[in-house]
Amino acid sequence: MSEDKAPQPDTEEAEEAVSASEMLLFGGQLEYDVGWNAHHGAWLGLSLWSMARQLPRLVATSVRLAHWADRRALRTVAVAEIGSGVTQAVGLVAVNSVLSHLLGPGTITERITHALPVLMAVSVMGVVGALCAAASTAATGALEPKVQRVATERYLTLVSRVELKAVEDDEFHRLLDSASWGAESARRMVKYTTSVVNALISLIAAAGVLTVLHWALLPLLAAMTLPSAWGAMAKARRRYVSFHQFVQHARAAQLLTRLLISQDAAAEIRLYAMGPFLLEHFRGMADTSEREQSRLARLDARTGLLSAAATGAATAATYGMLGVLLWTGSMQLSVAGTAVLAIRSGSSALRRCVLQISDVHQESLFVGDFERLCTEAGRRAIPDGGQDLPEHVEEIRFEKVTFTYPGKENPALSEVDLVLPAGKTIALVGSNGSGKSTLVKLLCGLYAPDEGHIWWDNVDAVHADRAQIFDRVAAVNQDFYRWPFTARVNIGIGRPRRPFDDEPIMEAATYSGADTVIDELPRGLGTLLQRGYKGGQNISGGQWQKIGIARGRFRSGQVLVVDEPTSALDPAAEQRVFDQIRALAGQGQTVVLVTHRLHSVRHADTIVVLDHGRVVEHGPFDQLMDPHTGTGAFRDAYLLQSHAFNQTVPDQTTAPHPATPASEPA
Repeated sequence: MSEDKAPQPDTEEAEEAVSASEMLLFGGQLEYDVGWNAHHGAWLGLSLWSMARQLPRLVATSVRLAHWADRRALRTVAVAEIGSGVTQAVGLVAVNSVLSHLLGPGTITERITHALPVLMAVSVMGVVGALCAAASTAATGALEPKVQRVATERYLTLVSRVELKAVEDDEFHRLLDSASWGAESARRMVKYTTSVVNALISLIAAAGVLTVLHWALLPLLAAMTLPSAWGAMAKARRRYVSFHQFVQHARAAQLLTRLLISQDAAAEIRLYAMGPFLLEHFRGMADTSEREQSRLARLDARTGLLSAAATGAATAATYGMLGVLLWTGSMQLSVAGTAVLAIRSGSSALRRCVLQISDVHQESLFVGDFERLCTEAGRRAIPDGGQDLPEHVEEIRFEKVTFTYPGKENPALSEVDLVLPAGKTIALVGSNGSGKSTLVKLLCGLYAPDEGHIWWDNVDAVHADRAQIFDRVAAVNQDFYRWPFTARVNIGIGRPRRPFDDEPIMEAATYSGADTVIDELPRGLGTLLQRGYKGGQNISGGQWQKIGIARGRFRSGQVLVVDEPTSALDPAAEQRVFDQIRALAGQGQTVVLVTHRLHSVRHADTIVVLDHGRVVEHGPFDQLMDPHTGTGAFRDAYLLQSHAFNQTVPDQTTAPHPATPASEPA
């Protein structure tokens, strides 16, 4: 009845399970290999004995989670479950006494009269047991959501504070994927553990009564129960394997149904008449799922017959043994009646216990991942505290800075030297992959350099209070996040701890030109910028960009990083934004402009040209355009881009050098 190995799907069956629709749409059999799959063999390899040995550890884990969430509710569950077990044991003993009186000598009236007090005791035990069960159910119901909330808060708090380098690490993400199931598993563990404890107490009560009644009855209890417990566990394991083998298949089928009602896909579904196509393949994938369900039903029927036959034989042997004990006079009829009740109660409790322990063990695997993630997230968290930054930073200086992404061989930045003076506009230009975004992330404190230093005046960023670095920086990225909240929040989230008052938010909106966008919205700042919810609205990419610039303005950092801030704006709005950016530098704010539009950097104080992670040249526009100075990297790219868009260029007409790396259109 134990399994030493996790069952493996038959190769031929696996090949037959791949439908033509799965091959065409998804390129082959869909296999899920993250999250739950990390524990596929661990759960399937359990035997009844190994489950029993691990039970104390699993119960301790669940109790610890519940203790964090609500100690009072946990105490209520414990007292109620113990009380329930005591009432069951007392009830069985009382039933034995009732049967003894009813089947004993004397008239019917005398026997009933003698049994009446015990019958009252049985009734009282029944009421007490019902009250205990109700109290346990109520307390468990209160515990479950609290455990999930506490676990989720702990997990999200720690993950939100890890270094960006950890978030982008594949190994950390694999742990994150598996551990993300942990909070829900923690909730389910409370319910399953309560059921296990309840079943164990019922089993102990029944076994204790049987032992008192006659020593030979206890083995009979196990003989009756184990076949059905084996059958139930075999069915559960089989469906577990099937579920996880087909989980992505099911998700893919659901994807087809979502596509048919998707707002984003609606236009093409109608234009290309894709409805019948998607429905045809939905039926093809559903057919695969239906065949699998039929296969499971046949196997379950066979397992059920085997376990029922074994249980029937054991039941016949049990009642045969009771008959022998009665025939030989070793047991009274009243004791036999009580034994029947105890055997039925104990066998039911044992079956429930086996299944619930397997559920607890399965969930505990994910809770274990959850705890490992919390430990790892704590280890990789952004440090608290550090050196204070000067109140007014005069310059930020990169000194021989080198940085390599995890898993990469070549550095994204290599020995970069750069000075960002306060109140100046510094433009970062270069082809894709040149290191601009990486440099900006290091500047913002999202990464720490592998080598070299980033100085905020005389404070090394590695030893600085990172919260202060974050506070000094405002960023407007090309791919800034479009929060599915109101327009007010999308601007005010630049400083989420500030009041979301109309006046400062509208001031920032007016600065970026987003005030005209807000005026057109049906509820103004209170308009939800997300379709699919009541009152939700869609706005264009250019309008979103104005919202993003307003967010950066509302944050009002000492250093403003703008990455392609005008890519979705019309020429007039684009010129307005660049004029505003230059004005900010005039007010003492340091502006770092990242752009591919080289005509927009003409008025920058310093232009920094990056190529393959290195600074290849830097200086003001006129200096970089002089054919007698510099490497020509910026000049060549500028002339090439100007020619493509028929823009007016300075009076230098030397042809660009095709072989120069930076001469590709930026």
